Amino acid sequence: MAKSPGQKLKLLYLEKILLERTDENHPMTLSELSEALAAYGITAERKSLYSDIEQLRNFGLDIVGQKTRSYGYYVGSRLFELPELKMMVDAVQSAKFITLKKSNELIKKLETLCSRHDAQMLQRQVYVQNRVKTMNESIYYNVDKISMGIAESKQISFLYFEYNIYKERVPRKNGERYLVSPYALCWDDENYYLIAYDGAAKKIKHYRVDKMMNIRVEKQPREGEEAASRLDVAAYTKSVFGMYGGSPADVTLRFENSLVGVVIDRFGKEVSIRPDGPEHFIASVRVEQSPIFLGWLFQFGDRVQVLSPQTVIDQLRRYAERLLKQYEGGRI
Repeated sequence: MAKSPGQKLKLLYLEKILLERTDENHPMTLSELSEALAAYGITAERKSLYSDIEQLRNFGLDIVGQKTRSYGYYVGSRLFELPELKMMVDAVQSAKFITLKKSNELIKKLETLCSRHDAQMLQRQVYVQNRVKTMNESIYYNVDKISMGIAESKQISFLYFEYNIYKERVPRKNGERYLVSPYALCWDDENYYLIAYDGAAKKIKHYRVDKMMNIRVEKQPREGEEAASRLDVAAYTKSVFGMYGGSPADVTLRFENSLVGVVIDRFGKEVSIRPDGPEHFIASVRVEQSPIFLGWLFQFGDRVQVLSPQTVIDQLRRYAERLLKQYEGGRI
């Protein structure tokens, strides 16, 4: 008897059914597999299914036979385990640089890596719908263009924008294109950043990828190879502290012991710490002097004290005086 056209796709559809519909808690019997194949226009006898399952096993698919009230089959180990997928879903959902639309699209794709039953558990992980996300849908194309510039050792140019009070994008520098040599992409504090060499300023700078527009890979070769060779991306990211520009400084801080976890979370386990009496410790850190850093210190109130340098102490004092004056009703 001649085979129906669908028989040539039988193994592919059987693999699809097993991957999509089965797991340890949801095995399928041979009768159920036959019915599922019939929905694709493929007939399958019990004897042939035994052979098909064995072929898929030989191909590398981990098909487990399970005896309960009846005998069923399910896919055991997969490329990603459910806890791994949950972590990836959480990362996608919490990443501020990924738009809400793209987050949902990526999560839908992640759901295809497990059974439809486990996919429902992934959906329950997505519970933060009001988290602030980037509004720049082109960030994926931005990353692609930047990566191309890095791979080809070429400079890139782009427009860099900020929002006005009407929520409109306004290019900086009156619409003049930025021209830089890209060297690295990093993810810090839920934002994606380009680290690049600015030939005009002759220094390493950073840019928010979601605030870049109309990126072009230029013909000019990259500049700043010497500066980039000395660049430690991890150390640079840590010192910039929230990616706000400012002059770098080695700062000595005195904390209450209860804040040691906060300091390690912010600066890493290698941060220099020494006890200072029974209730305090002193930490030495390198940061960029910026409003972000000062604001970070303010949240701890009198549980932290800046010991040096004097420039940071003076900045902190002026910052406090400005805030006090504002709330006393005075003008700044």
